[in-house]
Amino acid sequence: MKVLSMLGFARRSRKKVPENSLEAIFDQYEQGKPDHQNAIDALPGWNSAFPVALNLNAGKHHLYADDRIDWALRSFGSIAGKTILEVGPLEGMHTYMLHRERPARIDAIEANRLCFLRCLVTRQILDIDTASFLLGDIQAWLTDHSEVYDFAVASGVLYHMADPGEFLRLLASRANAIFIWTHFFLEEAMPAGDVRRNPFSGKVETKVIEGVPVRYYERSYQHANANASFCGGMKDRHFWMHRDDILTLLDKLGFSDITIKDQDFSHSGGPCFSLLARKAHAAV
Repeated sequence: MKVLSMLGFARRSRKKVPENSLEAIFDQYEQGKPDHQNAIDALPGWNSAFPVALNLNAGKHHLYADDRIDWALRSFGSIAGKTILEVGPLEGMHTYMLHRERPARIDAIEANRLCFLRCLVTRQILDIDTASFLLGDIQAWLTDHSEVYDFAVASGVLYHMADPGEFLRLLASRANAIFIWTHFFLEEAMPAGDVRRNPFSGKVETKVIEGVPVRYYERSYQHANANASFCGGMKDRHFWMHRDDILTLLDKLGFSDITIKDQDFSHSGGPCFSLLARKAHAAV
């Protein structure tokens, strides 16, 4: 008899159960008292913590109170009644912050299957009823979906892309304003010999997007994707954009009002910044 796999769910029993044994079928059942913690424990690799008052154990990062998203919301203005696109919700904690401002709807697109399932657990626990979490490739969504959103949020996404400039081009066609937090390449911030350069191959490609030459700096995850908590991009070969090219391309794509916040050249992961970009007709 063939026993179905657990689809990445953590085993419940403490003893070793052979994958193809009949007993493995029953290992998928939770026999403890019904509790939100059981759902959290069923999925490995949590990065995000839940609000302290809930007394739940998950990840370590308090993304439900992220200063970057707080700044984005204050800078954009009220999102009450507005349509929101969230790219890469990770585990739904930024979604929770957006939800509390009562938008009309949040479409949250996540490509990582385990992250998507963790988002569903977060949605249940935090009652995020304004959000629809969808599993799949954001670039396919932007290509096929005709709606233009009032506001798009892409925190920790751009630098994981296999074609980041094309992602920005597509995003610009589907949003009147965008918030981005991203790492970027900048020679003077990350000179030769800087250990943060180690994941880069040294290859630099140039792609022309909407007439703008965009530099792509090739990078690898160096096997970090072997961990269940991995939350990077869909391909090992991905590219960082040059800081100046991000800004030039956004301006070319119609985002004439750009505000930069918390630029940090010394971040352990590489230079980074937050930005809010708004099209002229969307200015408030």
